[in-house]
Formats: sequence, C-alpha cells, structure tokens
Amino acid sequence: MFQRVILTHSVFRSWMNETTPLRSRIISRSEWGARDPILVEKFTDPSAFVIIHHSYTPAACYTTDDCKKAMRSMQDFHQLERGWNDIGYSFGIGGDGNIYVGRGFNVVGAHAPKYNDKSVGICLIGDWRTELPTDTMLQATRDLIAFGLSRGYIHRQYELLGHRQVRPTECPGDRLYNEITKWPHFSPAPNNNKNNNKKYKN
Repeated sequence: MFQRVILTHSVFRSWMNETTPLRSRIISRSEWGARDPILVEKFTDPSAFVIIHHSYTPAACYTTDDCKKAMRSMQDFHQLERGWNDIGYSFGIGGDGNIYVGRGFNVVGAHAPKYNDKSVGICLIGDWRTELPTDTMLQATRDLIAFGLSRGYIHRQYELLGHRQVRPTECPGDRLYNEITKWPHFSPAPNNNKNNNKKYKN
C-alpha cells in the first residue's frame, strides 16, 4: 500500500514517541537542521530490505556538530543538485554514535533504485573502503535494525544488503561491506520479488 502525504513533524516523529531499547540518541530532523521535503511518499508494509550505505563524502564525523553539518550537506546535494524530494537515506549514523533521522521508516527513499519503496536505507557517514566504522557506529546500526524489527517497521524475514548489490557502485566500501556479510539476515543474492516493485518519484 502506498500513501502520498504532506509533511508534518508527526510523519517523522510518531515512532520516536515510543519507548525504545536504543542506546544511541535519536537526532530529529529539526535538531540537525533539515530543510522540509518537497514531498513525502509513504508505504505501509514492513520493509523487506535493509540496505547499508556509506556517504564517501562527506567524510566521517565524530562530533555532533560535525555530523549535523554532514547531514545538511547530504540533503543539499540530494535535494538541490539532484532534484530529489529530500535527503535520499532513511537514517544516517554518525561517528558520535547518534542516529540521525533522514526520511525515516516507511517513507519511500532515493537510495537504491527498485528498492526504494520497500527498504530502509542506512548511511554510515564516512568513507569505509579501507577503514571500518567505529564499534559505536556499527552497534548503533544494529540497534536501529533491531528497533525497526521489534516495532514492525522491518519485516521479520528482511534481507540485509550492501548498496553495491543493487546497483554498480563501491558503496558501502569494501571494509564495511565485508563486515555486514557477517551480520544476521545478510543475503548474497537479493530477492526483489518480495514486494510489488512500483516506481515512485524520488
């Protein structure tokens, strides 16, 4: 099911009002200074896929101020230069250990063609080709997935993928990709027939 809605803060904050097991702090869009999206397109089914990205640029950030700047930089690039509705990712993970809300759960993204309407896109801010994200970043990513799973935003039989598995790219970097191949639900061969493959404007 698909729903087109106009932005309200509740679109991105309703799930944040629940008691969560997350050890990481959630940084809302208003906290990192997000610009309003042009359009919000939601899907109601649980996400069948979790797709891991790296930003490459901006570089890794290790203070909250720098990570907020990185999120604004990505939104500027995606929205102003690429003409997308919003920052492409569902969430960003900062080197400060915080989780930054991008489009949020159950919102059609712009991070993985043919998967945007059935996935959560998580970007670990930085270039992870030769270095591995910190343990804090990796734990925040796993915690976010566990939270989405426990609240029904992510399907219990979800597939975990690296961005390179759905389009030709180095993303999420060799070191990070090799790391996630060891995680639960990693799928070496994505099955894109899990949900309807509809095309939506990014």
